Amino acid sequence: MTRIAIVDNEKLKDMQQKLYIQSICPVNRTGKECIKVEDGRLTIDEHLCTGCGICPKAAPHAIKIINLPEELKTQPIHRYGENKFVLYSLPTPNFGHVTGIIGVNGIGKSTAIKILASVLKPNFGEWTRHETDYDELIKFFKGTEAQGFFEKVKEGEIKVAYKPQQVDLIPKTTRGKVIDLLKKVDEKNELKRIVNELQLNEILNNEISEISGGELQRVAIAATILKNANLYIFDEPTSYLDIKQRINISRFIKSFINEGNAALIVEHDLIILDYIADLVHIMYGKENCYGIVSGVKPVRNGINVYLSGYIKEENVRFRDSRIKFAEKPPIKKKHVKEAITSWRNVEKKLGNFHLKSEEGAMHRNEIVGILGENGIGKTTFVKILAEVLKQDKGEVSHKVKVSYKPQYLESSDALVVDVLHTAFNKYPNQIINPLNIEHLSLSKLSELSGGELQRVAIAHCLQQDADLYLLDEPSAYLDAEQRLVLSKVIRDFVEQKNASALIVDHDLLFVDYISDKLIVFEGKPAVEGNVTGPFDMEEGMNKFLKELGITLRRDPETYRPRVNKLDSRLDREQKESGKYYYV
Repeated sequence: MTRIAIVDNEKLKDMQQKLYIQSICPVNRTGKECIKVEDGRLTIDEHLCTGCGICPKAAPHAIKIINLPEELKTQPIHRYGENKFVLYSLPTPNFGHVTGIIGVNGIGKSTAIKILASVLKPNFGEWTRHETDYDELIKFFKGTEAQGFFEKVKEGEIKVAYKPQQVDLIPKTTRGKVIDLLKKVDEKNELKRIVNELQLNEILNNEISEISGGELQRVAIAATILKNANLYIFDEPTSYLDIKQRINISRFIKSFINEGNAALIVEHDLIILDYIADLVHIMYGKENCYGIVSGVKPVRNGINVYLSGYIKEENVRFRDSRIKFAEKPPIKKKHVKEAITSWRNVEKKLGNFHLKSEEGAMHRNEIVGILGENGIGKTTFVKILAEVLKQDKGEVSHKVKVSYKPQYLESSDALVVDVLHTAFNKYPNQIINPLNIEHLSLSKLSELSGGELQRVAIAHCLQQDADLYLLDEPSAYLDAEQRLVLSKVIRDFVEQKNASALIVDHDLLFVDYISDKLIVFEGKPAVEGNVTGPFDMEEGMNKFLKELGITLRRDPETYRPRVNKLDSRLDREQKESGKYYYV
C-alpha cells in the first residue's frame, strides 16, 4: 500500500499536543521513530507509518494519512517538502487547441502549470535535492508526450508565456504606468491592437498600483499575449472580471490559437471553461494532500465527467454524488408571497456615477440573483438594501432583519471558531460541514487563503438571525465544486429559515443554478446604472443575454447551460425566436 502523510505544523502549534501525538503512536511504542518532534516540528515517517489512524484523530485539523490507490505506484513529479503536498502527473498542451484544467482548490493545478512554464522545477519527490535540469526531466518522462514537450522546450522550439493566478500581487513587484509595462513586454509589436481588443486605452497612463483587480487581470493577459511565445498558460484568467468581460476574454484568447501554438487554462467558471476550451484535463486526489491529472478529454465530455464525479476510463470516483441541473426553467409561481423588502425610484450619486431604480420587491422564501457589468452599481444597490448606504432619493421599505456579506473580505487575528461561534453551535450540519470549515476552526482569519476566507465570510453572514441574506460575489476564490455546494447550502438554509437571499455574482452557471428570479442592471459602467426587475428567470436571462449577445443551450446529459458558438445555426435560430436562455 502506497501511503502519504500530510502534516500542517502551522495548525499544530501546541508543543504539548505534538508530544502527546508522538507518545500515542503504536509504532513509536515499539521503539521505532515513526513520529518525530524536532526543532518544534512534528514529522511522520511514511515508510514506518501503518495507517492506523490514531494521529489524525488526535489532530484532524493538521494531520492526514492517505492510503493511495494501488495503481498509483509511480514516482511523484513534485513534493513541496516532508509531509507536504505531492503532485503525481502533469497535463499536456495540445498545439492548435485550448486545453482547460478543472479541479478543486488545493489539488495542484497551479503547481502543474508552473512546472510546464518552467517557473517551478520539479524534484520528483526528493525535496532536498538541487534544481532539476531538462535532461533529467526528459529522462523521467521517457516514452510519454511530456518527453517530447520538454525536449522542445530545451531546444527552444516551445517558448512559454505565463499569466500567474494572483494578479493582485503585480503592484507589489512592478512599478510605473500601465503603458510602460506593456511596452516593455511587447515582443510582437502589436501593442495597439491588443490594447484595443482588451479595452485598456482609458487606463494606459494610470499607475499599476492604482488600477482595479479587473483592470489588473486584463493588463496581465495583455502582457502574456504580447510575448513572443507559442504556448500561452493562463491561471484563472477570469477572476475579478464581469460576465461580459469573461466572454470577451474568451473570444480573444480563442482568436489567436492556431496550428502553431497552444493555450493551457485553469478556470473555475464552467460556462467559460466550456466556451473557451477544446479539450480538458480533470485533476483529482485529496485537497492539500495530493493531486493526479486525468487523461485529456473533449471539453463537453470532460465537464460532464467532472459533474458526474466518476472517471470511467481510470475507474476513479472522486465525488460521492452527481451534480445535475434543471431541465426546464423554474415554474412561474402564481400565488403572491409576503414582500419582505421593496424599493421605488431609488437614486444615489457617488462622484460621477448615478444609480437609479425602477419599482421592485423581494418576497419571502425566494433567491434573487443580480447580473450586470462591473462598475454599474450592483454593490451600491445591495449596500442601500443593507442600510450600509443611504439613498439620495426614493423609498426603500425595510420590514425585516438583514445580514450582509460584503464584496471585499476583511481579515484579522480573530480565530475562525470565535467568529463563527453561532454556526459551530447551532448550524454544524447546515453550514460548517458542507462548507468544509471544521478544520479551519483554530486558524486566524489572517492565515486563511482567499477561498477559505470567503467560506468563513459566507458562514458568518448565514449564522446571523435574519430574514434577508445579502451576499456580494460569494463565488469569488471558490472552485467550481465549492460554488455548486455553496448554492445548495444557501438554498437549503434559506428554505429552512423561511428567509430570502439576494446574490450578486459573475458566474453565470452559479447564478442559473441558485436563483428563482433575476435583477438585471443596465447602463454604462462608472457613469450610470439602472436597476430593473426582479424578473422570472426566463425573462431576466433573456434580457441579460440579449445585451451580452450570446445564447445558451442545455447539455442533453446534465442540462447544464452551454454558450452557443457565435453565429452558429443554433445561435442564429435562438436569437431570431428570442429564446436566449432555454431552448
